[in-house]
Amino acid sequence: MRLDEVRPATGSRRERKRVGRGISAGGGKTAGRGQKGQGARSSWSLPRAFEGGQMPLSQRVPKLRGFYNRFRVEYQVVNCGKLKRFEEGSVVDLDSLRQAGLVRQAGVPVKVLAGGGAPPRLTVQVHRVSAAARAAIEGAGGSVELLEAESAAAEAEPSDGGQVSRS
Repeated sequence: MRLDEVRPATGSRRERKRVGRGISAGGGKTAGRGQKGQGARSSWSLPRAFEGGQMPLSQRVPKLRGFYNRFRVEYQVVNCGKLKRFEEGSVVDLDSLRQAGLVRQAGVPVKVLAGGGAPPRLTVQVHRVSAAARAAIEGAGGSVELLEAESAAAEAEPSDGGQVSRS
């Protein structure tokens, strides 16, 4: 088979029907436009999304409301300046932060930020630490340990069973 022998499949190509050419031609009188009304007129055209006078979908949908990420992980934030209440050389973990009143909820991950100045020399065990907070803690002679295993499991599966709440 050569390129000049290629033909479309039989019956797949048809000439367009020329309407309005008399009754015997099969598309006479109203030429497929029906009797009266908007569609029968010569200058008839409508917007692409016209829904017959009903409020169009593009206007019914709420707009400019933003995006709600249902997989977002909310962190409880603790500033470095608040860690000054712990004794130098102590280990600051989730339980000690909760007892000190710096975090409220037990199951929510904790992130340390750099606000409030340098803390004393501490060993901090939290889920996340900003780069500036890590530099401040390590600059004071302390260390940072990330609780990766717990936070990875919490990020993989939403804690509310997949239900989305917009409160």
